[in-house]
Amino acid sequence: MQFVPFSISRLPRISYGSGRINEVPALAAAYGHTALLVTGKQSFCATPRWQSFTQSLDAKGMRWLHFTVSGEPSPMLVDQAVSRFRGEAVDVVIAIGGGSVLDAAKAIAGLLPHGNSVMDHLEGVGRNIPYRGPSTPFIAVPTTAGTGSEATKNSVLSVSGNDGFKKSFRDECLIPEYAVIDPDLLTSCPRELVAADGMDAFTQLLESYVSLKANPFIDALAWSGMLAVKEGLFAAWEGNEPYASHGRAAMAYAALLSGITLAQVGLGSVHGLASPLGAYFPIPHGVVCGTLVAAATEVNIKAMQEREQDNPALAKYAKVGRLLTGQTEMDDAIARSSLTAILAEWSERLQLPRLNGYGTTPADFPLIVANSRGSSMQTNPIVLTDAEINAILTQRL
Repeated sequence: MQFVPFSISRLPRISYGSGRINEVPALAAAYGHTALLVTGKQSFCATPRWQSFTQSLDAKGMRWLHFTVSGEPSPMLVDQAVSRFRGEAVDVVIAIGGGSVLDAAKAIAGLLPHGNSVMDHLEGVGRNIPYRGPSTPFIAVPTTAGTGSEATKNSVLSVSGNDGFKKSFRDECLIPEYAVIDPDLLTSCPRELVAADGMDAFTQLLESYVSLKANPFIDALAWSGMLAVKEGLFAAWEGNEPYASHGRAAMAYAALLSGITLAQVGLGSVHGLASPLGAYFPIPHGVVCGTLVAAATEVNIKAMQEREQDNPALAKYAKVGRLLTGQTEMDDAIARSSLTAILAEWSERLQLPRLNGYGTTPADFPLIVANSRGSSMQTNPIVLTDAEINAILTQRL
């Protein structure tokens, strides 16, 4: 093991376990008397837990306001929420939902004290004004197991269409005060969402593990998360109790770790491509990750074997191959080949759609490739050529 210098940025305080959502009203009450609840339209509000949760806030003497997020959040949605609730003296923002809900709430919390547009701070497309904080205290409660947004400083916002974008409002002030991880909240997750989000979490763990910025501390977390995905993904997806309960617990844990690892060391080519694909086509983020990870891993490995045979990521890919196969004595080359085969088999078994199902054609590839070299691609273990990035897309068209 090489002990390279590294730094770890601030993390939220983490509360993990069955029933932990019941802690949130007391945590929120410590910040004041008015809470803004940000949820999806159905993911939490349509369950019996909604009434119980809001009654618990009432019992704590808290006034609560409610804002819903549908689909992936846009800068306009964030600005509308900030304008609507700016004068309400919000003491704490509580997000209960999937990654889109958490990302929207994170940006809203950051801008409520200031009242300006999120476009002032959005990377690459905004006005490049530094964000200085402070943010409204923010409590993140995920109801899906994929993005890890509960552990990051990123609020990912998008605009769809030919002139669209998918960019981050990013600052350490935006890190949640608390990440409350309750695997019971995954019970109502649709099967297709379990599949896409689970592959998103695994992709984030794998890309963090082989990142150019990888370090032993984050490697240990990424490894633990990948082991949890191996144990839990298909149990959660198949939904057969009592195994599904263990699967949901494993995936909630893995998604949390994936958020921690990506926030510390970055990602890779899959997420580099996810940005333009999500901007130009109506393709969910988890689907992008699940459908591309096998091809991207194969292309990375081939590029390193051709140009950087001493790249440490080659040995790491082999270790993950042995982890997923359970064959600890497997030769490195066979282990890497097995890794890509298993990831491809997972994508097919989970019925993740191909890119052409969302209107992507080869004619779109030059635009996608040209816009794929954002921050995620900067930590890919090897610099890929345009032709290699094109090859990833071609495999999953």
